[in-house]
Amino acid sequence: MSVTPLPRGPEDEQRERSPRRSRPPAPGRAPSLLESFNYAFEGIIHVLRTQRNLRIHFLAAVLVFAGAIAVGVSRLQLIALVLAIAFVLVAEMLNTAIEGVIDVSTTSFDPNAKLAKDIAAGAVLIAAANAVAVGYLVFAGKVADRSADLLDRLRQAPAELTLAALILTVIVVIATKAYTGRGTPLRGGLPSGHSALAFAGWIAATYAAGAAHRFLISTIALIMALLVAQTRVESGVHSTLEVTYGALLGAFATLVVFQVFA
Repeated sequence: MSVTPLPRGPEDEQRERSPRRSRPPAPGRAPSLLESFNYAFEGIIHVLRTQRNLRIHFLAAVLVFAGAIAVGVSRLQLIALVLAIAFVLVAEMLNTAIEGVIDVSTTSFDPNAKLAKDIAAGAVLIAAANAVAVGYLVFAGKVADRSADLLDRLRQAPAELTLAALILTVIVVIATKAYTGRGTPLRGGLPSGHSALAFAGWIAATYAAGAAHRFLISTIALIMALLVAQTRVESGVHSTLEVTYGALLGAFATLVVFQVFA
């Protein structure tokens, strides 16, 4: 005799898709030490699965540790990096927890609830800014010394090379847009001409700057180039792929010019 299965509702499908979680302790019984660790790891895994910002922070932490090993930071510098990274991760997790509690406690718009979320997000921003400052102080000297050794092998770049690099970038951008048939020379299409010129300027400024202030000037030029790329994406003129392609094109074209003719 066959049994007709009961109809499945959306709650059943959601229950199957949701990850398995440990059962809470029985009422009146404190969780054991093993259970406490298990609950903590489940919380970390849940935040990693659901929060994009925390995944970005974890990826940044891995890259920072890899860079610290590559440049050979001191023990005190490594401790500063660990504390800064932990500060960011803890702040992001607390922000997620606060948002979850507020969403559960209220079902309608409440100005105080919004203010609490904004304050928690501000705490994450402060932690991230602190981590960037610590990372800059740790890596500035290391990266500056190594980049100076590499760039000092080349002669100081004259203005003609910078102009030639920018002209080459413009030509390649226009040629690529003509080949793909997308956008105009000054708006839209693949690649982003504004991003290409911005990152070409970053490479040119890095080569042209003196050894004493090269790292600072290069960092400022890179930040300005990133801001240009961000505005092109947020304005809807270009996609992220078009902006990324333009940035790589401008940087590599300028790098080739300086490497060949400097």
